Amino acid sequence: MRSPIALSDLPARIATGLYILNSGLSKRDVPEDAAAGVHGFATSAYPFLGSIPAGQFVKNLSRAEIALGSALLVPVVPTGLVAGALAGFSGGMVGLYLRGPGMRKPGSLAWSEQGQAIAKDVWMLGIAGTLLLESLRRRRDAR
Repeated sequence: MRSPIALSDLPARIATGLYILNSGLSKRDVPEDAAAGVHGFATSAYPFLGSIPAGQFVKNLSRAEIALGSALLVPVVPTGLVAGALAGFSGGMVGLYLRGPGMRKPGSLAWSEQGQAIAKDVWMLGIAGTLLLESLRRRRDAR
C-alpha cells in the first residue's frame, strides 16, 4: 500500500505545521481587546466577517489554525488534502496582505513596515503549491 505522503513532503509539512499550530495555540485565550484588533484587521480585508463577534472570530481562527497545523504534522493525512487546506488558508493571508490598509507601499506590491509580518506568509502559499503539484505528479505517475 502506498503512503499518503512522501518523505520529501515532511520538511515543508513539519515547518509549516509547527508555525501554524503555534499561531493557533497563541490565540486560544486572547484578551477581548486583542481579539477586537485581530477581528478589525480581518474585516478591513473581508467585510463579511464583520457579522461574527470578535471573540468568536478569534476562537474560530485559533481552532482552524490548530486543526490545519496538526493535519500538516500528522503523516496519515494525505498531502494533497492538507495542501489544499493550506492553499485556502494561505490564500486568505495573501488576501489580507493585498487588501489590508497600510500593508503595502503605495502603488506597489512591496510591503510597508506594518505589512512585513503578513508579507512573509506568502511562503505558505508557495509551499501549498509545491505540495499540491508534487501530490498530483505522484498520483499521475502511479497510474
